[in-house]
Amino acid sequence: MTPQKSTKAIVATSLALAAISQTYAFAPPISSSRVSPTRLNVIGEQASSIGPAQVLRDLKERLPQIPWLAEGAGSPSNKIDIPDHVAQVLAQPRAPSREAESEERTEKIRNRAKQASEDAMKLRGMLTGDDDAQAWWRSQRTVPEGGRAVTKDDPLTVLVAGGGLAGLVVAAACHSKGMKVALFEQASSYAPYGGPIQIQSNALRALQQINPEIFEELVAAGTCTADRVSGLKIGYKKGNKLAGLYDAGDWLVRFDTVGPALEAGLPATVVVDRPVIQQILVKYGFPENTVRIKSRIEQFEDLGKGRGVAVTLKDGTKAYGDVLVGADGIWSQVRKNLHGLDDGAGGFAASGAAGGALDDAEARKLARDTVQIAAKADRRFSGFTCYAALAPHRASNIENVSYQILLGEKKYFVSTDGGGERQQWFALIREPAGGVDPEPTPEDPHPKLTRLRNEFACTGSGDDDDNVWDPFALELINASSEEDIKRRDLYDGAPLLTTLDPQRLLSPWAKGPVALCGDAAHPMMPNLGQGGCQATEDGYRLVEELASVQHTRDVPWALGGYSRVRVIRTAIIQGFAQLGSDLLVDFDLMMTLPLLGPFFLTMTQLSMPFILRYLYTPSF
Repeated sequence: MTPQKSTKAIVATSLALAAISQTYAFAPPISSSRVSPTRLNVIGEQASSIGPAQVLRDLKERLPQIPWLAEGAGSPSNKIDIPDHVAQVLAQPRAPSREAESEERTEKIRNRAKQASEDAMKLRGMLTGDDDAQAWWRSQRTVPEGGRAVTKDDPLTVLVAGGGLAGLVVAAACHSKGMKVALFEQASSYAPYGGPIQIQSNALRALQQINPEIFEELVAAGTCTADRVSGLKIGYKKGNKLAGLYDAGDWLVRFDTVGPALEAGLPATVVVDRPVIQQILVKYGFPENTVRIKSRIEQFEDLGKGRGVAVTLKDGTKAYGDVLVGADGIWSQVRKNLHGLDDGAGGFAASGAAGGALDDAEARKLARDTVQIAAKADRRFSGFTCYAALAPHRASNIENVSYQILLGEKKYFVSTDGGGERQQWFALIREPAGGVDPEPTPEDPHPKLTRLRNEFACTGSGDDDDNVWDPFALELINASSEEDIKRRDLYDGAPLLTTLDPQRLLSPWAKGPVALCGDAAHPMMPNLGQGGCQATEDGYRLVEELASVQHTRDVPWALGGYSRVRVIRTAIIQGFAQLGSDLLVDFDLMMTLPLLGPFFLTMTQLSMPFILRYLYTPSF
């Protein structure tokens, strides 16, 4: 088989698996079981494997178990962090070379994140006071029926809902093309929240094309993660002599992210603190007074015939523009109105700007409310709840590993270098939506830590399933405080449209002068780290289409073209992310199946470079 045919075969296999994943992901669970309270205090209907994985799991349980087959140690080669094939790529002259974290750099990164958070809290660059009262978008201009010409002196006017990454990128792209732009964020401030974001090579290219200064500032502020190995590890001892033996923490799949980036001529992936990203975009992306906080867009009216859109904010304020872009997150109010969804489909969400404003009490209420919102918003519960924190800790493998996933049945643990001797980690656990942790008590003042220490126990009999985990998970969990650990259920959306509406099939994310982007259009699981990256691509492509408009009557056609271009690519990436999420918790099953297990691992290893090549395209 030629290299070209081999590449096509692997990509075709990956896409077929993604399609299968979509079919099962949006089907109702085949079975579930009601369980009694465990020592982890988990009560309720437990999510279970569905589709082929469940068939294999049931079959395996019926076969005779031979303990002797599971005895022995894993291969020494699976304990090497950087194998030869990765070392060769990292040694290329154009590849970034690893610079060990120093005390000076650590302090610089942490202080910049702290300063960005303080600036945000002080509303620097935000629209307030007299400037707010005189804002251009408050006045409805007289536009003749049929619209008006768009010129350099009388450019398009764009209203953006949502001040997270998607909204900020759209605003920066609009300004770079000479458009007037106003951004409305529902949060009361750009509060410090969440952890750093990986800005992967494809997103960096989009930002470079939008505004080179933003690109340069982000790269300078970031920590390169493409200079080390990434991959999948088994969380605990697993396997047998027929399928392969693996000790806790052994590598299953290792890959680099810099090779595909270099092939496409793209910059290497960096990780940057969210407040720093926000402040760079606010400072270099558009003029001061562009962003108005405490401004949730509730409704809009298409004025028709090229005359733009009228928006109503929650406080009753009116805003007028030629275009409205809904970048207001997975529970988008703009999407709710655009698609005529039921009341309640556009609920409050921990959006890009508001995420850190939620305390534990608010998070508990939101977890329960979100179950109802999701049903009305036609969003899919992934089957996972996610605990996350940014641990101020120098990881024991920091010089060799930038990103790794410890895999297990019903759960997995993700960690990535956050820069400044910090580790961003996520613990994803299969369980029903709407679950909450107990409130702290004198007997258990740290309920989230208590649960996680049991879920990833590395001593004694291990977790509830008697699996003794690799100690790296607890290394990071124990370096985090109870207050810093946040929990949320993970939702995403159907990769392709689940509708027969001709208008939506022709223009999936747009109608008239209104369009969606980012999570409002295509929420996805975090496995590939592409949620924010695809939102960045959206912003670039959307504004490129708008930049060709010479008359306001052409706005709907430009927005429709944007959504048609983007929907296929984002659907494929959504499918990959869903496939990855569904398969990660079944890797433990594959480790015990003769022939199928080694074949599955080999195909995963071979397919990763091609998946990355698809992600890291220079054009989108």
